[in-house]
Amino acid sequence: MQGIHRSILGRFRSWTHLHHAATALIVVFGLLIASGLTAFALLYHPPKPAVSVKTPVATLKPTILPAVAVFYSPLTGEKVPDLATTQAVVTGVMIENSPDARPQSGLKSAGVVYEAIAEGGITRFMALYQQEKPALIGPVRSLRIYDIDWLAPFQAGIAHVGGSAAALKQIRNGSYRDLDEFFNGSSFWRTTDRYAPHNVYTDFAHLDALNNKKGYTTSTFTAWPRKDDTPSKTPIASTINVTISSALYNSKYTYDAANNDYLRYQAGAPHLDREQGQISPKVVIVMDVHEQTVLQDGYREQITTIGTGRARIFQDGTVITGTWSKTDSGSQTKFLDGSGKEIPLNRGQTWITAVPVNRGGGVTWQ
Repeated sequence: MQGIHRSILGRFRSWTHLHHAATALIVVFGLLIASGLTAFALLYHPPKPAVSVKTPVATLKPTILPAVAVFYSPLTGEKVPDLATTQAVVTGVMIENSPDARPQSGLKSAGVVYEAIAEGGITRFMALYQQEKPALIGPVRSLRIYDIDWLAPFQAGIAHVGGSAAALKQIRNGSYRDLDEFFNGSSFWRTTDRYAPHNVYTDFAHLDALNNKKGYTTSTFTAWPRKDDTPSKTPIASTINVTISSALYNSKYTYDAANNDYLRYQAGAPHLDREQGQISPKVVIVMDVHEQTVLQDGYREQITTIGTGRARIFQDGTVITGTWSKTDSGSQTKFLDGSGKEIPLNRGQTWITAVPVNRGGGVTWQ
């Protein structure tokens, strides 16, 4: 065997001796292959398995819009366009209710109406306005002392044509906003389609100018609590009959469920505003008062305005029997339930009738 190995080795040596160049190439080529394999082993990194990466989904926060300011009239509780309107001056107008004064103008637009007897069973209205400004108001008539007590809490001016001696003495004492036609004749006029004294009229173009001239630009007062309509599904006061004096002045209301208000009738017929149609307050209040006739500058009525008495508040097709309460001339009349809490009134026109219970006045409903 050793002989065979020597023979092979000898032949290899002999071959390499004869083929130096080829042998060198083989060696170099071998070294290159070895170097390449080494470099590949050092540099090659097998790919890592793919990792699934979840992209977090952004949580969308709800967009919170700034609150939109809502303003309400302190007189009626209705929405008004801006803060300035809530502070607008309140103006009262004494409106006549004798048959010769009907149909009146401007009553349907009033925010609040007080109804009471003037003389001889003839009723008269004190209409209060703030954001509503009808184009015609009247016939304008004279002022009574009890009207001032109802007016005072509203810090309102009062348009009238004279008045009883007691009323004129009080309204002119410097504590009130007097808009008497006697001293402001250019703010009123007499129409030709009616005869005196049932033909004095005004409008808010004139009343606003008069208020501004006197510096009466805002009114600050305690508002009645107000609420949104909540009509009853089973109305219990669909017809209201109010007795204040005689058939010419007694009134009736029928509940209009579609509009959740009360259609007013007087002397057996719809009570109309000449320009705007049938009067239809949202709230009807009947106050029990004591009334007596006294001799002053002629025979005048004295009506209880300070103190307390029974009241019936009609709204939403229902009725609440409560009380009215007023501590002094400057304080607001409150309408209280059986537990002594103020009754929230529906937004809109409030019509208040003072009925003399000691003279047979009252109210029934069904």
